[in-house]
Amino acid sequence: MISVTICDDELKTGAELECSLIDVFDKLSVKYEIEVFLSGEELWKAIESGAHFDLIFLDIEFANNEINGVEVGRLIRDLHNNYMVSIVYMSRVKSYALELFDIQPFNFLVKPLKYEKIDEVIRKYMKVSRLWSEDFTYKIGHNTFKVWVKDIRYLESYDKKLILHLADGRREEFYGSIKEVYQEQLKKLDFLFIHASYVVNYDHVTVMKFDQVMLVDNVTSLPISKHRKNEVRERYYKIMKRRRV
Repeated sequence: MISVTICDDELKTGAELECSLIDVFDKLSVKYEIEVFLSGEELWKAIESGAHFDLIFLDIEFANNEINGVEVGRLIRDLHNNYMVSIVYMSRVKSYALELFDIQPFNFLVKPLKYEKIDEVIRKYMKVSRLWSEDFTYKIGHNTFKVWVKDIRYLESYDKKLILHLADGRREEFYGSIKEVYQEQLKKLDFLFIHASYVVNYDHVTVMKFDQVMLVDNVTSLPISKHRKNEVRERYYKIMKRRRV
């Protein structure tokens, strides 16, 4: 399920964008949910209250509001420390490039919006986020379950069980070897084996310290074992370099 939000005070533009997104997602057979906000303040309040979005289509200019789309983006990135959500900016003005640079937007659409461009953005997002092909499978009893890799914060080994910590706060427990799970599924998907008890998703790491990593919730910190420090840091920076190319 992709959680998408549209934030635009132009009702006609928002409605047309929602219809286009529904059509694109349906054609791609992708599950989705779409929420619409009419101001930057409404969107920010929702995020502050715990709302989670994967993809935000964010207008830059709001006619009757104090906060514009650029400021909302900065709040999301800097104050909320959220670099996971992909932000697609929208505007009738093309000269916002420098202002948006430090917000790291996923894309920029010029109004009036064109269906082909919206389709292109969604397909690019699907490719970059690997939502079509990358999932994680595990068994509980005789049943097999799967979750999207992007939703995994980290995997913990505890008392002969593995605990899957997910972005929405859920925890799934099952039996298995953390070493085998890492080698068979997670190593190829940019996870870091930081400790005998922890494998962490690179995409959920915000700070890499000498002996620990801090996750995007800005609360969870996980230890890096002494004998893995060099290997973990080397792998971390290799992933970072590759992602920036």
